[in-house]
Amino acid sequence: MKLGFRGKIYLGFFSLLLIQGLVIFFWVSHVVKESMLEELKNRGISIGISLSARMVEPILVMDFLRMKVLVDETVQLGDDIFYTFVLDEEDNPLTHTFKHGFPVGLKRSNTVLDNQKGSIQLLDIGEHLIYDYAIPVIINDNRLGTLRLGLFRTRAEKAVNKIIISVVVTIMLTILIAGFIGSLLLNPVTKSIQKLHESSEQALRGNLDIRTAPMLKKNCWDIMQCHQKDCPAYKNFHHRCWYLAGTLCQTCVEGEYAKKMDSCQQCSVYKQCSGDEIQCLAESFDAMTLSLRGNLSDLKSAESILNEQKALLQMILDAIPDFISLQDHEGRYVSVNRAFCEMLNKNKEDIVGRGNDDLFSGNQAELYNQEDKSILETGIPLVKENRLSGSKGPKWLHVVKIPVSEVKDRVKGLVCSGRDITQLKAVQEQLTQAQKMESVGRLAAGVAHEINTPLGIILGYAQLLLEDVEKEGQIYDDVATIVKQTKICSKIVADLLNFSRSGKSIITEFNINEAIEEVLGVVEHTFSLNHVMVKYEYHKEPLLMKGDKEKIKQVFINLLNNAFDAIEENGSIFVNTGIGEIQNEIQVSISDTGIGIAKENISKIFEPFYTTKSPDKGTGLGLSVTFGIIKEHNGRIKVFSPPLSGKKEDGGTQFIVVLPSGLNMKKGELNGEYSRTG
Repeated sequence: MKLGFRGKIYLGFFSLLLIQGLVIFFWVSHVVKESMLEELKNRGISIGISLSARMVEPILVMDFLRMKVLVDETVQLGDDIFYTFVLDEEDNPLTHTFKHGFPVGLKRSNTVLDNQKGSIQLLDIGEHLIYDYAIPVIINDNRLGTLRLGLFRTRAEKAVNKIIISVVVTIMLTILIAGFIGSLLLNPVTKSIQKLHESSEQALRGNLDIRTAPMLKKNCWDIMQCHQKDCPAYKNFHHRCWYLAGTLCQTCVEGEYAKKMDSCQQCSVYKQCSGDEIQCLAESFDAMTLSLRGNLSDLKSAESILNEQKALLQMILDAIPDFISLQDHEGRYVSVNRAFCEMLNKNKEDIVGRGNDDLFSGNQAELYNQEDKSILETGIPLVKENRLSGSKGPKWLHVVKIPVSEVKDRVKGLVCSGRDITQLKAVQEQLTQAQKMESVGRLAAGVAHEINTPLGIILGYAQLLLEDVEKEGQIYDDVATIVKQTKICSKIVADLLNFSRSGKSIITEFNINEAIEEVLGVVEHTFSLNHVMVKYEYHKEPLLMKGDKEKIKQVFINLLNNAFDAIEENGSIFVNTGIGEIQNEIQVSISDTGIGIAKENISKIFEPFYTTKSPDKGTGLGLSVTFGIIKEHNGRIKVFSPPLSGKKEDGGTQFIVVLPSGLNMKKGELNGEYSRTG
């Protein structure tokens, strides 16, 4: 809620006082602090110079007792003196005031040259800050030693803080007193404005009988000694005569306020009764409500008829499910129905009176402006399908724009109607995709069955030839190549059959940790031959789920084989299991240190027959089958390259599989506690 006028005045007033107080506070604080510290430094130098002069004689005669008495007397001069000690020419202590032994570290903490009067260093001893003064003890240009004096800076700062607190209290009291006086002065003004505001609110609600201006002690009939009871100003205590039309005063000009005001300003009544700016505003407001009340009945009657017709038309338009809009010849929206407002997710008030540039993005607005301009110029209707982008995804609209003509075939605007066909488009796309995949599956199955038998014969005869020819020779190598390539073809055929086959799922309850363990038992030895290590971390509790165990194992086999192919040799594969972010979800992460996946290829890897591997290493069906199995189990799979937990420069890929368990599980974290570590 915004501040009112009174609040703004008070806020500004107190802000100025506060700013002024802060300026004074910081200035006084700085001056006092600098003055106190400077006074402390000067005091220390003064005490040090005086004491060094008194130390000359005891040092010459090596009167240690006298030196001890002098330093003890100096420490007793004030609570801010921490220590005093004297060093000889070789910086050996002659006497000091320390009760627990002389701290050797202080000897070199502050040095002074012979030609200097003294040296000051700020030392931090933990609990306190100490100003350390070094004063040379000199007689006849001969240096006898060095006097050291330590004064507490912390205690000086405490004194400064007390002064600052006093300044703060004084400033706050001043602000409160000034605020109290200011509120007394501002209250009459703000009350008058509040009264005017309340009156305007009442007028907006239709109450035109309000009275805003205060009643005056003197009125026009008293001042002019007038007794014309027929005058509209006579005995009218709420409206000033210069605002009323038809007054009978001889000096008045006939007509309303605009015509007579110049002459009324020269009248003695105006000079005696007119007040300050706020009073004049209140009186003019009362006159305005009086004028409005005179014409309101006719306007209300006409407005009632128009509102009834408008409400009826709007009700009809809002009941239509298609969105409808009416634009004028400049492209501004004149009227829209409820469906149009819901399509733009805006209120009607935010749409009417605005153009395409205010309601749509840059490219869309430019396109719609060109279409509207063409229709307005040519008068030819437009029928099209529009695609709109939104936070909930794209929308498809079937749009019809028709010009609205007036007399002489002049186009004065256009009507646009449209229907949301997003669901229809989605169904068409799904049907097209389903037909395409069905055709691909049938083609794959047919090709696989037709090729499988010849491949088996070729492979069998090739293997027989290998047994008949000598192992060392070109013929053996050629036949071995035939066997190898035939096996690759057989694998491709097997993948095609798996991709096209929709076998019946066997749903059981199993531990997903055990399923992964079984898969790792098959592939770990093969991976280790290429120095690829598998590191796994299982959740501490069994992760039970309902599903087709063999299909789920096929998912992990495909992902592990892909990780192995991406590494080739000398790398690591990491397998983590845990509970997902949502209750009753299981999350499995498989990441590797391989070459990774290019950003532009991530969106394509689940498409059938898409692969970045060489022809002899992959068919592009493994991840498609994996994706299908996960979708069949109502799960989802995410791909990150590089992995979420790794560094960008390290490369690698991470697949995260999330599967619903179908059981009641407690929510946990992926990398929480584990029962075993490999």
